[in-house]
Amino acid sequence: MNKVILAFSGGLDTSVCVRYLQKLHNLDVITLTVDVGQNDDFREIENASSELGAIEHVYIDAKQEFLRDFIVPSIKANALYQQKYPLATAISRPLIAKKAVELAKEHNAVAISHGCTGKGNDQVRFDITIRSLNPNLNIIAPIRDMNLTRDKELEYANENGIKIAEVAKKYSIDENLWGRAIEGGSLENLENEPPRDAFKFVKQNDTIATYVTIGFEKGVPISLDGNKMNLEDIVQKLNEVAGSHGVGIIDHIEDRVIGIKSREVYEAPAALVLIEAHQDLEKLVLTNHELRFKFHIDNQWAWMAYSGLWLDPLLDDLNAFIAQTQQRVTGDIKIKMHNGSYRVVGRKSTFSLYDNSTVTYMSKSNFDQKLATGFVTLWGLQSSAANAKIWENKE
Repeated sequence: MNKVILAFSGGLDTSVCVRYLQKLHNLDVITLTVDVGQNDDFREIENASSELGAIEHVYIDAKQEFLRDFIVPSIKANALYQQKYPLATAISRPLIAKKAVELAKEHNAVAISHGCTGKGNDQVRFDITIRSLNPNLNIIAPIRDMNLTRDKELEYANENGIKIAEVAKKYSIDENLWGRAIEGGSLENLENEPPRDAFKFVKQNDTIATYVTIGFEKGVPISLDGNKMNLEDIVQKLNEVAGSHGVGIIDHIEDRVIGIKSREVYEAPAALVLIEAHQDLEKLVLTNHELRFKFHIDNQWAWMAYSGLWLDPLLDDLNAFIAQTQQRVTGDIKIKMHNGSYRVVGRKSTFSLYDNSTVTYMSKSNFDQKLATGFVTLWGLQSSAANAKIWENKE
């Protein structure tokens, strides 16, 4: 029989996919689980694959690659889609698709399969990455191809003896190092507040504020409170600390790639805090001209990553520009977290463009205020002249 590589999480969608690939497509299924920090029971996932009749299960630990090649660029780009979503699921999909293509070559598979629906963004991210890396591979998406709904999937799973975790019956959850995406169930009603059982990190049981100082070197987080740490440990610690102060929930109306407006709920304490700290440090060390231009670059970067265009040449061009701006993004940012809020309360850098002797209003200032008169006159020259003409014509 021909082989297919299935990106497999062990959840409802991909478990149902195994049966459809076997029965409808007459394919031998090789399941692939890529560890991007979802903290699942991978032995249980392997057992589920075996029980479903997959001929082989492959586990790949890609956490360090995910951190280095996907999360670090996201931090440097202050990546928030529509100024809200830190792209946790979005940036993991190209990596999973890449591993699936590599595995397909190794096993001479004829196709790659995923459990994406026809309504979501993940289908775009998987399909474009797969076609970019190997256009000769077939792509099979049973949920999309057969127009399956979640209730139909649950019914099919029950009829075929497919075990589904209780939480998967309530929500569709995707998790990795950079955050969690929670969909479905009661969240589809826009008037419903997300229940507490939907969240893993955010608890909001704090009584006093907590401060944390994040150290950066060339745009990359390297320490917490002066202690050098690898990025994985920094992310995990901030998820714990920020989450315990109620920080990290994103609940917003999002424009999906295919045109649907969707209610999206995310949980990403570390991502939000790190991006806030990084962006504040940039304000301290980059010029106004750099900041104004980089704002547009960052928005474009986030849109492309969200839209599945990770391998588009433009993203490489944007990364090259962003990398150049990060040469001076080194320093420490102090964050205060309390009762769901987080804000920068202190910062320092050897590359700081803040000059106290210039900005101070005390007598020690070396700023000659008299010079400002000529500047202000020239700065407003055209605006003043245009308004003068307007008044002349009104009279």
